[in-house]
Amino acid sequence: MHGTGHSLSRLSLWLAVPFLALVFVATGCQVNVGGQTLPSPFYLDDDVQYFAPGPEFPLSQEAAAQGIQRAEAGELDE
Repeated sequence: MHGTGHSLSRLSLWLAVPFLALVFVATGCQVNVGGQTLPSPFYLDDDVQYFAPGPEFPLSQEAAAQGIQRAEAGELDE
């Protein structure tokens, strides 16, 4: 009876080690975040992407146009 339990632990070890090695190799060190693969193996050679800060409210022109339309509509109603 003692040999059966010992055989199961060895068997589980022999099955776990290749499985963990496969998982480690398959995952690698790269992470996909927001469509970007980080870190890139060529991250030191990549071009730097800069996006200038825009207005906090992206529809400021549309809001201004609606305000003008409301003001004109208010003038017509009076």
